[in-house]
Amino acid sequence: MRMRKKKHADKRIQECMDYMRWNDMFEDGKPVYLEIGCGKGNFICDMAQKYPDANFIAVEKISDVIVIAMEKAKNLNLSNVKFMIADAKELESYINNSSISGIYLNFSDPWNKRYQHNKRLTHPLFLEVYKKILKPKSKIELKTDNQDFFDFSIRNLSSNGFNVENSTYDLYNSEFLNGNVQTEYEKNFVSQKIPICYLLALYNSYNS
Repeated sequence: MRMRKKKHADKRIQECMDYMRWNDMFEDGKPVYLEIGCGKGNFICDMAQKYPDANFIAVEKISDVIVIAMEKAKNLNLSNVKFMIADAKELESYINNSSISGIYLNFSDPWNKRYQHNKRLTHPLFLEVYKKILKPKSKIELKTDNQDFFDFSIRNLSSNGFNVENSTYDLYNSEFLNGNVQTEYEKNFVSQKIPICYLLALYNSYNS
């Protein structure tokens, strides 16, 4: 479904420009985590509140979506979350090598048709980008309701320098739920009793 254009989106983004100045987040010694595809920002804002000793950058390529997330962070007066309008495949153009401590992929578009699989955020083309910006022994955490995308992600991570440490097809009936922070999609899926797939993969640059 085509997203409705947000009214005065450009003006609203300009009013939140302080939340797009993310370069200084790498200068205070705190670990920096990325969420790729932040949607309306519930997850990243909750993470920023839960972990004040970490910094977070939320990446979204659709400005009409990210403006809502930025306004949410501004209303909460969060100082440890910033936003970037960019495509995931361009991240190495903005972020220094070996500077990110973890990446969150929450309910990414599964691009179900086979000819679309190269657009999946766990396709090797994207994993090569992540490997450049991730620190050694950093992590990728992924949640999805799509089992085919989940299996695809496990295969690609495992064959491209990542060790899948934890995985489950049903997060809410697993040992990995403790500390989980929900997204907007996740709350909806859980209310419908749709199982959530979850994995945590660690990256060691020396093994890739």
